[in-house]
Amino acid sequence: MISQELCLLPADNERLSNFCGCTNVNLRQIETRLKVDIANRGNQFEVTGLEEAVKAACAVMQTLFNSTENERLTPELIHLAMQDASINDLLAEVSVETVPPKQISIKTKCGNIKGRGVNQQNYLRQIFLHDINFGVGPAGTGKTYLAVACAIEALQTEKVKRIILVRPAVEAGEKLGFLPGDMAQKVDPYLRPLYDALYDMLGLERVEKLIERGVIEVAPLAFMRGRTLNDAFIILDEAQNTTVEQIKMFLTRLGFGSTAVITGDITQIDLPSEKMSGLRHVLDVLKDVEGISFTFFDVRDVVRHPLVQRIVLAYETYDKKMKANQ
Repeated sequence: MISQELCLLPADNERLSNFCGCTNVNLRQIETRLKVDIANRGNQFEVTGLEEAVKAACAVMQTLFNSTENERLTPELIHLAMQDASINDLLAEVSVETVPPKQISIKTKCGNIKGRGVNQQNYLRQIFLHDINFGVGPAGTGKTYLAVACAIEALQTEKVKRIILVRPAVEAGEKLGFLPGDMAQKVDPYLRPLYDALYDMLGLERVEKLIERGVIEVAPLAFMRGRTLNDAFIILDEAQNTTVEQIKMFLTRLGFGSTAVITGDITQIDLPSEKMSGLRHVLDVLKDVEGISFTFFDVRDVVRHPLVQRIVLAYETYDKKMKANQ
């Protein structure tokens, strides 16, 4: 780890404000992408991190500051500047392991939320470090609940402008037939677990107000096609029930300044037997893609009733016996 000082001239307050962004959001974007820390006082900056990452960050910062003379910086311009500087070639050398582990705590209406155990803490840490995150594991491991907590934290600290919660509308092993009401009322039962987590953390009244204003959007996966989601925290829940085409469509909706969390349990797939689970498929396709995190939970991470842990373990043991006898 090294530190390097950078002085950006001229010392123009208007240009510095444009360069840093509201609440230093532009600096945070560079920090997140290159795994560096940036501190500043006025036009004096100190960049700390791995040597190659620090050099790249300083070069990009100088380029971006020069551009503030004629244009307003946006997340898109910062992204393109780093792309032009071949930042992607450097990312493979900047390991997440260089980021010192710390206890992450998220403050909500229902109190502080912390990860229980190493896996949940790592899951929270990965969400803060990456733009696309997968949380895969059995029921009761906190995959969706922790993702919703991170979304609320991002909204409250103005890292994002809205929260979008998505689920595939697939029935769990039964046909419900005709459902009365408009489209929102028809899909509402499928999205109830996401509402429950929101109500727990923000309260019923505030959630309903945010939904009315469009700050929180809850939608079925089918409604995502054709959209580009900028400055948003997007959660795809029950991803094991997506098809290969659906999950590809969802992942390519990600816009600038956005974070996506995909959660699912590949042991509880409700798709027709002839269709492959998109989640199962994407874990193989994207396993080596830089900038995407994967957190795998197991029976030890279950935080519901103790019997839930035993039930999950019993099914795992049974499945192993059946596979061994085949």
